[in-house]
Amino acid sequence: MFDTAVYETLMLALDDGAVTLPDEGPILFLRAELSPHLARLPKERLVCQNSFKPDHEALKAAGFDVLPPETFPATQLTLLLPPRQKDETRALFARALRDAPEGGVILACLPNTLGSKTIEKLLREIAGETEALSKNKCRAFWTVKNSSQINTNLMEEWIARDAPQEMEAGVWSRPGLFSWNRIDAGSELLADSVPENIRGRGADFGAGQGFLSREILQHCRHVEHMTLLEAEYRALPCIAQTLSGFENWDMKWADATKEGGSTLYDFIVMNPPFHVGRADAASLGQDFIRSAAKALRGSGQLWLVANRHLPYEEVLGECFKTFEMLEDSGGYKILRAEKPKRKR
Repeated sequence: MFDTAVYETLMLALDDGAVTLPDEGPILFLRAELSPHLARLPKERLVCQNSFKPDHEALKAAGFDVLPPETFPATQLTLLLPPRQKDETRALFARALRDAPEGGVILACLPNTLGSKTIEKLLREIAGETEALSKNKCRAFWTVKNSSQINTNLMEEWIARDAPQEMEAGVWSRPGLFSWNRIDAGSELLADSVPENIRGRGADFGAGQGFLSREILQHCRHVEHMTLLEAEYRALPCIAQTLSGFENWDMKWADATKEGGSTLYDFIVMNPPFHVGRADAASLGQDFIRSAAKALRGSGQLWLVANRHLPYEEVLGECFKTFEMLEDSGGYKILRAEKPKRKR
């Protein structure tokens, strides 16, 4: 989640004329997030894209034209909020530049604390030239597409580097996903803790690359079916590859805190996120727990792993009749909760 200063600086590049707002045609905003600052752009011409389901839905609910994820139409002006992971950012720059028309402008902005000069250098490396302005401890930077200056070999390399790839035997991932280049230690601990005699229909809330579900389907023969809910659209092709050897599963591009369903599952596993954008937010994991309690049948079980310091025990007590810590190891805790409480 970007703060006001980022939007203020991004808009400053347009307001002071450093970057010209086109007189007509669509304006593309990649990784757009709902903000009052969007009102400073012509809404009828603004097309937004965000692969994170909560942001995608928030923009739609506010009446913005929202594109399917990973869509890159040709527009004279592309606004962009670079993600955290550099390989993901490289690919986003490359795709935006590839699909922009000749003379089209790519305009991005980041706080200085997140390496704005380094990220501008990435854009310059592929585009040939950039310009920039600084304000509010942020940096807005842009390039004008000139095909004669574009490093096409690097553009193709950066796009290819973002493709789903096998990071460990049978598990596929891509830059920008949580723990994208290694199996997360907490997830491994949880996978080892779930008993092989678990049975019925299960779900994986915040499924990531699909590692937890793969382990369950591989080792727990009484499991009938797994449903994987994942809010990051870019993870879905990785899940499909990770679970390609199994048939009894399905996946949904979904915000698990709001789209978990009601009394559907016999068990749920999760390694819930505890960040919103770049900020810590333990409340997000707590919302995962509340949603899981609603989605479980009356005798259902929740298995979760969390960093030791995260305050989940109180909400587990609110939502379940019983819970216990099964393991406390390596900075992680394994928690099991049973029998969700129902409001009378």
